[in-house]
Amino acid sequence: MSLTTSEACAQLGVKPATLYAYVSRGLVRSEPGPSGTRERRYNASDVAELVSRQALRKNPSKAALEARDTALGGALNWGAPILESALTRLEDGVLSYRGRDVRELAGSATVEEIAGLLWTGNADGWQSLPMRARLNLSAQPRATLPAEALAYALTYAATHDISALDSRTEALHAQAARVLNLLYATLERHYAIPAAPDLPLHQRLARAWGVREAQQVNLLRRALVLLADHELNVSAFAARVTASGGASLHHATLSALCALQGPRHGLAVLDTYELLVHASNVGARSALRDAVRRHGHLPGFGHKLYSAGDLRAASLLEALQEVSSRHVAVRTGLELCQEAEAETGDRPNIDLALAVLMHSIERPASDGVTLFALSRAVGWLAHAVETVVTGQMIRPRARYVGA
Repeated sequence: MSLTTSEACAQLGVKPATLYAYVSRGLVRSEPGPSGTRERRYNASDVAELVSRQALRKNPSKAALEARDTALGGALNWGAPILESALTRLEDGVLSYRGRDVRELAGSATVEEIAGLLWTGNADGWQSLPMRARLNLSAQPRATLPAEALAYALTYAATHDISALDSRTEALHAQAARVLNLLYATLERHYAIPAAPDLPLHQRLARAWGVREAQQVNLLRRALVLLADHELNVSAFAARVTASGGASLHHATLSALCALQGPRHGLAVLDTYELLVHASNVGARSALRDAVRRHGHLPGFGHKLYSAGDLRAASLLEALQEVSSRHVAVRTGLELCQEAEAETGDRPNIDLALAVLMHSIERPASDGVTLFALSRAVGWLAHAVETVVTGQMIRPRARYVGA
């Protein structure tokens, strides 16, 4: 069944220009209309799928429940199972950590305070934890890339760190602190600089990367806060599943780090980094066209859970404008945003903002993945701790459809 332009636009609630953009991105199939006319017809099932996704963005919990109640096969895709959590609220364009708006926290909160808030419910809770512990990393193997170094460290510590084997509930927060400290210490070792456990975590990252300008250091802090958690994304769910089986927090973090290594999750920043480079050479419009042709969608734009735009991207891009408005990457990023919204209605997501940040501090694309991992580790540990405390075993059932 096919729809006319007006029928498709009415169901989607968009203008024809946006409908045409959906077609160019491969989201809606189009075919010639009646013979002798220049009209087009649009696949009704594709339109219905987009309408369903729009409803999911506006109310993910309701959409997931409806999917479960009607036994839809796509329940696991942006839907059920729904797990109860007191960590992060992501609904109706609101993102908050334990009830505190993330945009406000990004203004001044430190990584340690976010860890304390998510792990213990108290932003000052980190002060009684070993966040400044001095660790001996000499026995760990050397790595070529930072992400590889983080994986080595987690694997080694999970076996040799005595605290990792402590299964008592009251030891969980201290274990989480040791894991987070381990990641930053490993990065310092990777770049062959002396450990600085007495510095705040965002300053340790800046020091490892050679970022010295105070405003840029603050941009790193903001990004680490904005990315700390995002509800049940792929990597956080992996951490929960691993922890639910009784694995240590080190192993739960390792499983989440592995889940991050995919182009539809943590590696998405690589595509947006490349988009910025291309746009600086050929212009925003041409770069967006080439990106759609290559990827089938616009990397760095749109997000299923933010119908009005990714608030994390808005916060980081706004701060980047204030600090580095003349930087070519910031100017190019804003041009891409304006062109993409005019053509498709899509707004930037955190992957584009993160790529702009990496360009502005003159770091390679791979460091965007490193920052993502360091930041999200706070949330991974919070999810793992919450899972262990509740004693929940995460074991979905499969609906057999084979021969």
